[in-house]
Amino acid sequence: MRQKEEAMKKFILVGGILILFIVIYFTITIFVIPPIGAVPEGRTVILFRYKITTEGKIMRSETKFIDSADAMCKRKMGYVNLLCRGFALANIAEGSTILLRLPYSGLLEDIAEWLFGSKP
Repeated sequence: MRQKEEAMKKFILVGGILILFIVIYFTITIFVIPPIGAVPEGRTVILFRYKITTEGKIMRSETKFIDSADAMCKRKMGYVNLLCRGFALANIAEGSTILLRLPYSGLLEDIAEWLFGSKP
C-alpha cells in the first residue's frame, strides 16, 4: 500500500512538472538581441508571447520558444538585412511584457537560427 502511495506521488510530481514545462513552452519566448548599434552589448530577454492590443484583444506574437530578430527575418524573407532586423525588434518591443533581461547569449542565438530560422 505504501509503495502505491509513493508511486502515485512521483507520478503526480512528474506530471505537474511536465505540465509546467508545456505551459512555459507555449507562453514564454526567450528572445536574443544580437550586438548591434542600438544595443552594442546585445541582450537576451524573456517575454510573454501574448500581447494585449489597444482594443483589448489578446494576440499571439509570431515568436518561437527561442527566437531572434535574425531568425524571424530568415523565416519571413529568407535573408537578414538591417531594415528587417529593425522591424523585428520594433515588433517585439511594441506591447510585449518583458519578464527578465539577461546578458547576450550567442549560443541561444545560434539555437534560434538553427531551429527556427529556416523558411517553412
